Amino acid sequence: MDSKAVSAAFFFISMEELVFATNNPHKLNEIRELLKDRFAVSGLRERGIREEIPEEQETLEGNALQKARYIYGKYGVNCFADDTGLEVDALGGAPGVYSARYSRMGEPVYDSMEVTAGNIRKLLEMMNGESNRRARFRTVIALIMDGQEYLFEGEVQGHIATSPSGEEGFGYDPVFHPDGYDRSFAEMDLSLKNRISHRANAMRGLVEFLKK
Repeated sequence: MDSKAVSAAFFFISMEELVFATNNPHKLNEIRELLKDRFAVSGLRERGIREEIPEEQETLEGNALQKARYIYGKYGVNCFADDTGLEVDALGGAPGVYSARYSRMGEPVYDSMEVTAGNIRKLLEMMNGESNRRARFRTVIALIMDGQEYLFEGEVQGHIATSPSGEEGFGYDPVFHPDGYDRSFAEMDLSLKNRISHRANAMRGLVEFLKK
């Protein structure tokens, strides 16, 4: 084996391995882009974990911890989980922890284009005629490392547009315009979004911690 191959093999072996407790491919791609070569991140399906992960708490922090504790307790692997909410001032902080199922309250959380479209449609209906369109995305990440629990939080301020625009991203990205930009998250490429997003801000705290 030549020196370059040896070096590459050593780097791969020395990478920190973490399970991200999600089945959402969009989230997984964002996280991998953020961590790049520093950590080997696998999703639940890649680890053969097929069951629904419980998500029954009333706060983002509670949901993130519940998911991470479930994976660590059942499979014994270092892992992290996130929960994200869109918090709109005019709606008293809603949809918040219910963002993923805003249009289908009381139903299980699952990711699909139909549910996403329904969530955006309901949000715009609720915001119809509102002059205060201030909102923020907030992400909480719960990490369990060798049995110890840690929380990291990130947010981004912005406003809700009157109509969707853009084809990138996922969730409420087509109607959320971050402060300082004249376009929605869905009109940004992933590299730009990952520099300014709520998830990126929370992940930076996680990465800085892991590097120590």
